[in-house]
Amino acid sequence: MYDPTLLATLSTVARCGSFDLAAAQLSITQSAVSQRIKTLEDRVGTVLIERGTPSLPTAAGARLIRHADEVSLLEQQLARDMALTQTQSAPVRIAVNADSLDTWVLPALAKCEGLLFDLVVDDQDHSARWLRQGDVAAAITSRADPIQGCDSVPLGALRYRATASPAFMARYFADGVTETTLRAAPALTYSRRDRLQQDWVARQLGKRVPLATNLLPSTVGFVTASLLGLGWGMNPEPLVRGLLDEGQLIEVIEGVALETPLYWQISRITAKPLKELTKNIQDAASTALIRQQNQP
Repeated sequence: MYDPTLLATLSTVARCGSFDLAAAQLSITQSAVSQRIKTLEDRVGTVLIERGTPSLPTAAGARLIRHADEVSLLEQQLARDMALTQTQSAPVRIAVNADSLDTWVLPALAKCEGLLFDLVVDDQDHSARWLRQGDVAAAITSRADPIQGCDSVPLGALRYRATASPAFMARYFADGVTETTLRAAPALTYSRRDRLQQDWVARQLGKRVPLATNLLPSTVGFVTASLLGLGWGMNPEPLVRGLLDEGQLIEVIEGVALETPLYWQISRITAKPLKELTKNIQDAASTALIRQQNQP
């Protein structure tokens, strides 16, 4: 077993991104932080922190940090079970897609006491890899089958509407939504991993169509860009419901939505100490997401 003090120092440096800030948070000198990290690296036999601006953990460092975080969560659970005083919040790292983060996840996190969150934002089709690599304790993902060592909990589906401004619709889709008009109309894409627009088009036309697109990595920016006529895109229904009702946005094809099933996958090691987090995620999802037919 490694010295918990050394592990906690490593975790603090990684979270703060610098030895100076870690020293201030731990109320010790920078030289003491450096000495602790060097001592741990000597014991492990490899570099754990890449010194720089910011200072980042190596792969080995990230693995030790995850171990330290798991131990912190288990100690917090032990303190609760034994009615002991717990003074420090435990860090927990989770992966979440941007649309869920900006529509329904934050209220769930806000209800959790005694936790410090380190959020990794990634597309729901790719967030599971963070769990598979052991970089996070839990993830909101589109993958239903449990990753090894994890439990998978169905949350429901986030409904997306293909939307654009009235002026955009008049300019590009006056003759209807066809392969020709879709090729000409600028789209909005969150990132190069974002397939929502392509998936929606494929469902309507039965094939994929090359889209001229604006790359815009912002959920709220997507809505603003749609309102300004920069392009058409798949917007989460909770964000645009009011704008559709007011006529500020129009569905590209009325009543044709796309639903993305989401699952909460959590490491079994930390499932018990994060039981409250799981419940809060499920409660928030039950009001924000669409229940699936095979969902209990």
